[in-house]
Amino acid sequence: MAPPFTANPDRHDPYKTYKFRLRYPNGDYVAGLSKMSALKRHTEVVKFREGGDPSTHRKSPGQTEYEAITLERGVTNDTTFEQWANKVWNYGSGLGSEVSLKDFRKDLVLEIYNEAGQLALAYKLFRCWPSEFTAFPDLDASASAVAIQTLKLENEGWERDYDVPEPNEPSFTEPAL
Repeated sequence: MAPPFTANPDRHDPYKTYKFRLRYPNGDYVAGLSKMSALKRHTEVVKFREGGDPSTHRKSPGQTEYEAITLERGVTNDTTFEQWANKVWNYGSGLGSEVSLKDFRKDLVLEIYNEAGQLALAYKLFRCWPSEFTAFPDLDASASAVAIQTLKLENEGWERDYDVPEPNEPSFTEPAL
């Protein structure tokens, strides 16, 4: 059995879910991203049998569907989410310019870091586009909460970027006295 971490054989703990960033095609990162839903796909099972087969079905893979990804971030004056959502549908923009067919889809890169802040894993997300946008959440005068924007991204697939190597993790050394 292969060790779970080849470059760091003394590491036993899996990566945590709290160190991540999402990168746009231009190299900028999604500002203030605090939560992202799972990367998930589902492949249909196609069952079939011939008339002379036993009473069990044979199974083969059918079509694969990639689930939408939901991003959450605190509301700021950064308009990137809203501008992207407006490329899919821009209310009041005039006949023929409601949708920006040229550039409403974006390929994104999800970067996952180890506890030391080193890039450990990356996933490429293909042809993403916003299908839902929440500009501002419910308001509640009795609550102490951060206002969260959400953007639901449809996508046409994702894959791990195997060119991102496992980092050599630093070890802590005691300072000399």
